Amino acid sequence: MHGGQLAKASGAARPAAFVTGEEVLRQWGCAVLRARADSARLCPVSGDASFRRYFRLATPDRQVILCDAPPAQEKNREFVAIAGALEAAGVRVPGVLAADFERGWLCLEDLGDQQLLPLLDASTVDRFYSRALAMQRRIARVDTAQLDLPLYDRAELQREMNLFPQWFCAQLLQIPDAEGLANVFEPLSRALCDSALAQPRVFVHRDFHARNLMVLEDGELAAIDFQDAILGPATYDCVSLLRDCYLRWPDGRVRQWALAQRDALLAEGVQVAKDDGQFLRDFDWMGLQRHIKVLGIFSRLCIRDGKDAYLGDLPRVIGYVRDVLALYPDAPALAGFLRWFDAQALPRARAATWYRAA
Repeated sequence: MHGGQLAKASGAARPAAFVTGEEVLRQWGCAVLRARADSARLCPVSGDASFRRYFRLATPDRQVILCDAPPAQEKNREFVAIAGALEAAGVRVPGVLAADFERGWLCLEDLGDQQLLPLLDASTVDRFYSRALAMQRRIARVDTAQLDLPLYDRAELQREMNLFPQWFCAQLLQIPDAEGLANVFEPLSRALCDSALAQPRVFVHRDFHARNLMVLEDGELAAIDFQDAILGPATYDCVSLLRDCYLRWPDGRVRQWALAQRDALLAEGVQVAKDDGQFLRDFDWMGLQRHIKVLGIFSRLCIRDGKDAYLGDLPRVIGYVRDVLALYPDAPALAGFLRWFDAQALPRARAATWYRAA
């Protein structure tokens, strides 16, 4: 399939003929492939957190992926432009065979069904992560001059973090003490944003993890779901992979991988921090910003969108947040937030059925 996890149908307004939309999409795909419609089968490929829906179109001669991505909600033009830039940089991505931007349809190369995530274990991770980190270095060096990527600026970093009090704290955990949270959340947010903005800016995939890496038949990795790419901190994609929300590795191994990637980035001209302590702090604090955002996103997916499968990953993300906070007792913003987190959020989370079931 094209993507690791795929989308539930959008509730947004669609054409009146949406009830027959899959048939119209099938006919369009057949026209793209110059295949007879009566010889082609369209099968859904199921489920993730976006508005996109994916289908596999099989004809007697070939298979492709058809993407139905409502143009009001999805970045289809960006996807196509970024795919071209990544391919030019030597990053394997699904080929774009055709696009109908007005209807939000894409015809994509079929990369198969094998996500990286289920193939990772103690015996395979070094081999696969070596390939993934090499890909991340190529991504970081993508020429962004023609892409007009948005900046990962303070407003965007803060908007993401604000999902935490709104959805994780108020909605999921139903913590009543909003004022107490504000007193510690504002300095934490400022410190994490300052750290992110002080880093060199590179092309950032923004969701670079094992569910968005496909393993092809020859063992090569391909990146997907890159339409939200942004110009942002150099450690972002690295920590997204190494502190994946869907699996966790021992902290010592993560730090070894991170420092080795730092050395490789420097050797290829990406100017990340040379000092071990500074680089690891940049790496840790960037991951903390991301995981605080993810606590909000996963909570929203459950409460607003009815996608409660993500609750099973919350304990892992909570563990990342707490463990990184505890690494920096001399940083007042992090230490103050940790005290609040341990007193208010952690007990409520641990009492929840989704936490005990994980």
